Formats: sequence, structure tokens, C-alpha cells
Amino acid sequence: MQISSRFTIAIHIFACVNTYANERKVTSEFLASSVNVNPVIIRKLLLQLKAAGLVNVQRGTGGTTIARPLDEITFYDVYNAVECIEHGELFHFHENPNQECPVGRNIHLILDDRLRQVQQAMENEMKKITIADVIGDTQRYIEGISGR
Repeated sequence: MQISSRFTIAIHIFACVNTYANERKVTSEFLASSVNVNPVIIRKLLLQLKAAGLVNVQRGTGGTTIARPLDEITFYDVYNAVECIEHGELFHFHENPNQECPVGRNIHLILDDRLRQVQQAMENEMKKITIADVIGDTQRYIEGISGR
């Protein structure tokens, strides 16, 4: 199991937008250079974040801004916005357990509730962490490294 890198790239986007917003227009090309991915990936994520009401994007050289207060955007919001999981389920269950086997026949009954509990616990923790937390840490690291 692994959550897509779209989630961490989206968090990276927020850190860059906040860090550079007063210095320059934060474009998909600029963000792509920081993340070190193709700008097309950044543009797709920006569209998803915009659709979720988390960022504002002006086409062309307009740049990206954060649409809501940083302390009101949680990891969970970002996680949902960039569609990290399929069909709302974190765990992908193997498709066809052998129904002739007592374990295979019952494995869904055995695991489904437990896996939902694990996913719910993770999502609840994600709701406690905000982009403001990440920005605070980002600024502390930048100041510690660059002496700002």
C-alpha cells in the first residue's frame, strides 16, 4: 500500500506558493522546477486543488495563490483534492479470493471492518495537520539553513 506521490507534491506546492508568493509569480513551471517533475503534472494537481477551492490559479503567467487561510487547510483536504485513493478506499483488496478455500471465502468478512478502521484513523490524523503546520516548519528550516 502506498499513497500516490500526488499528495506530497501537492503539499510541496503549498509550501512553495507560500514561500515565494511575495517574491515572484508562482507558475507551474516554477513549481515544477522545485518539485523536479514535468509542469504537466503540476498543472493537473493545480486544477484539482483549484476545483477543491484550495488554490487560485490564473492562466498564463498569472501564477498561483492559496485560496483559504493556511490553518483551515488540512492534510485531509489535500488528500481528498488530489484523489489519492480509488473509490474512497485506501486499501485495495485482491480481486478474486478462492471461494473454495475457507480463508478465501471469508477474508473480506475478516478484514473489511478492520481496514476501514485503519483508514478512518489515518484520515482523522490527517484532519489534525494543517498546511500552516507545514509552512511553519518550512520557514524554520529555510531560516536555519539560509540564515534569513
